[in-house]
Amino acid sequence: MAPTYEPTAPYHSVRYALRVLETVSRHPTGTTDAQIARETGLPAAHLTHMLAMLRREGYLDQLSDGAYVVGESLALLGGGVDRAQALNDKLQTSLDELRDSVGAAVYISRYIDGEVRILHYADGPQTPKVNEWAEFHRTAHASAMGKCLLAQLDHDGRRDHLSRHKTARLTSRTITNEKVLFHKLDSQPASVPVLDLQEYAVGTVCAAVPITAGATVGCLALSMPLEHAHRLRKAADTLNRRAAPVLLSLAL
Repeated sequence: MAPTYEPTAPYHSVRYALRVLETVSRHPTGTTDAQIARETGLPAAHLTHMLAMLRREGYLDQLSDGAYVVGESLALLGGGVDRAQALNDKLQTSLDELRDSVGAAVYISRYIDGEVRILHYADGPQTPKVNEWAEFHRTAHASAMGKCLLAQLDHDGRRDHLSRHKTARLTSRTITNEKVLFHKLDSQPASVPVLDLQEYAVGTVCAAVPITAGATVGCLALSMPLEHAHRLRKAADTLNRRAAPVLLSLAL
């Protein structure tokens, strides 16, 4: 069966992006999009979007004759003592650009050693981060990022988490019944952003999408005040489409 290409699925896009970068790296003097297509097996339409994203992120450059070579961002990540700082700087730049694109504070969260942890975020004067009035690691059942992470766990993993962090009612919209919560998590399509409509905090709405690679459970999330709720679904769709560069920064 031929592989299915899903340009909007972050994990799949990153797999293909890494394949493209590996191909270009094998040709230090440059290679054409036709050669990249032959070596990666990616269809032309998908490859066009992929190459545009990699150029935009600085991972590839295009020479005057149209050939592609490794870009400055990828060269900086090639190794050395500054690699960790370069990775962190690139990731923060990606988050800052995403924040400006969606007009909301954005977060990267991971499920590490049985706990929800926010590892990176980007906010600003016009896009303030959510007020953590109840600890995020204790309220995964109520927040978009928490539900997105729980949805990626198996049944036993969810039960273990909720045995340690009970489903407290934070607002009138919070789901506290485990059976109802599990049904909601099981019925959540992987390609559709998880939403939080004032379940964690009154006056705040959120969205999250998975950015999982291998066994690592993670998500990319955004939050905005209730008065911007009319923008939430559009912002969530943008978050989903723009997740690939962020995940790529984590994968390199």
